[in-house]
Amino acid sequence: MIPPIEPALQLTSGIDEGTVFRSLFAAYPDALLVVDVAGSIVLANPSAATLLGYTVESLVGLNIDALVPDGIRPRHAAYREAYGRSPRARPMGTQMGLVARRRDGSEVAVEIALSPLQSHGLPLVVAAIRDIGPYPRVKQALQRARYSEHLAHFGRLAVDSRDQQVLLDVVPAIAAGALQVELAMVLLLEPDRLALRVASGFALLQGETVGSLVPNQTGTPPGLVLAEGRPVTIGDYRSERRVTAPPTCVNAGLLSELTVPLSDCGRIIGTLTVRSCLPGRFGDDELAFLEALANLLVTSLQRAQSEEALSHAQRLESVGQLTGGIAHDFNNLLTVIQGNLQVIEELPAFAQDASAQQLFSAAARATRRGAELTGKLLAFSRRQVLQPSAVDVNALLDSLSSMLRRTLDERIRIEVDAPPCRPCLADAGQLESALLNIAINARDAMPEGGTLRFHAEANERLPDDVRGWLATNAEPDTAYVAISIADSGTGMQGEVKERAFEPFFTTKEAGRGTGLGLSTVYGFVKQSKGAIAIDSAPGAGTTVTVYIPIAQHASGTPEQADHAGEIPPGLRVLLVEDDAEVRAVVHTFLDTLGCKVTSCASAEQALPTLAPEAPFDLLLSDIVLGAGMRGTRLAAQAQQLVPSLGVLLMSGFAAELLDADRDSPPSWELLRKPCSREELARAIAKALEARFR
Repeated sequence: MIPPIEPALQLTSGIDEGTVFRSLFAAYPDALLVVDVAGSIVLANPSAATLLGYTVESLVGLNIDALVPDGIRPRHAAYREAYGRSPRARPMGTQMGLVARRRDGSEVAVEIALSPLQSHGLPLVVAAIRDIGPYPRVKQALQRARYSEHLAHFGRLAVDSRDQQVLLDVVPAIAAGALQVELAMVLLLEPDRLALRVASGFALLQGETVGSLVPNQTGTPPGLVLAEGRPVTIGDYRSERRVTAPPTCVNAGLLSELTVPLSDCGRIIGTLTVRSCLPGRFGDDELAFLEALANLLVTSLQRAQSEEALSHAQRLESVGQLTGGIAHDFNNLLTVIQGNLQVIEELPAFAQDASAQQLFSAAARATRRGAELTGKLLAFSRRQVLQPSAVDVNALLDSLSSMLRRTLDERIRIEVDAPPCRPCLADAGQLESALLNIAINARDAMPEGGTLRFHAEANERLPDDVRGWLATNAEPDTAYVAISIADSGTGMQGEVKERAFEPFFTTKEAGRGTGLGLSTVYGFVKQSKGAIAIDSAPGAGTTVTVYIPIAQHASGTPEQADHAGEIPPGLRVLLVEDDAEVRAVVHTFLDTLGCKVTSCASAEQALPTLAPEAPFDLLLSDIVLGAGMRGTRLAAQAQQLVPSLGVLLMSGFAAELLDADRDSPPSWELLRKPCSREELARAIAKALEARFR
């Protein structure tokens, strides 16, 4: 029997106090439970029964732990034990979320206030439990907390994952789970910007499966987002006028939609879409959540792409270093082979032996092909040294078009329109390679065949529309030869055209292109002090035009210019080469040129022979001299000792020539291996002339 509670307020109207308190207990809108020290419920009001899904009778005698979710029951038992030792009135749930477990196992968010009755002589505690779910402000706070939790979850996944597709796949599920909607999907814009591809989705409808295309039209939600550059909210498809509801949405009962852009540095690359069966489902909080998720996705994709591009660049750099090293060793071998072949060719017996001449011709062709191969390796590694000369553009285009007619698809018709024009100043091999790169891109844009047209003409100055970054290193008032390659292919969208010269940018499928072709062309043109322009539109084909400076002294042929300068008889040469066979070949060349040669295998061996009165006119040294002193350092010390000494450095390693070209004095001449005796003679003449500039 529970003793009566002494009222704090004395009633004077004659109403029975017990009746008042029983009525108050029963009518109170919050759930009230009276619990003893053992945790058993001794009294419960109807509001408690309604909130918790029990009858009043079934609550009485029930242990309070039955109303606590399984996950927090051990903590609750420890808390109740501590509270029993020091009971006091206190509210609960104002600073943290509390939940109560209903009879059916569901949970409800609550606030609880505890009031001990020990001060009234009763070993009981009154628990007042309030359902906070119906309060809009509380619901909003809980909803925002749930959204934040989902964003944090994706953030953790993004940190751990380096796979773009994994990130794309998980976003729709997170969006659907957080917003509790029926459908979510990610669309990415195709390179031609004519359609969006479904990259991933949650509960996708028929016709919108992963990999399918959605037209980029303003009559669709993603098309409207791209056109307006901002999110689009559709409250009810049945009354929507801006876009047409996809039939699959109507059939599936999806009435509302929210689509936000995926923006990469101000450029929209796709959309993130969610749909619901409830009209007017999406408000400001949902918009803020979906935009935050979209931004996280784009940032994660940017990081993954940057890391992939960096890894690609590092692989290319490693391959470049490897190919450069291979080319160096291979060029030394070619120097020996080519040099000895040239010596054999001049033997008296050779002229009388027809069979030997045939064998010689085959070997000479092989060495030339080997030299071309190393050139391609060096071009791939982008470590090629340019050797500008006067180039006959008409002859170059005739040769290139003839080669392409033999190798391209027969459905591609090749036309050449090149009236005679003055030679341009460029590295002939690299110019041909650049034009070939452009032609290959044009071929890929015409999978069903078409027309490939070459055109060349002289321009007294750069056209006004060829400015800015396209002509970074060009001189606007210089005369140029404009060489254009036009195709009748698919053409480019504006955005693709703008990014065409970016390294690693390609519209080709994986494995079909590196994205380095046009960027290499741009680098060559820039290094040649020229300019490049591109004109293209969807369905109208593409024209790429390179502007190469006209050679200022082109009245003579390049061959005539190459023979300028003579080697004085008895020229005293200090030859330094660590490879014995290469040293022997170069020594033979110098002997036949009438030079007096002193040979050394290292810089350390050569230095003691140098003094102010040293009997040398020229130092001819390889740049890489084994493990000892490099040729560039030897040349610097040699010129300090003998200021009048000419310097000619040679190497089969293009990177070494590039570094030497950048860091050495203008009076030093550079020679690339393998070289013929005539090329060596021209380089010696230039080195001797450079001493007195």
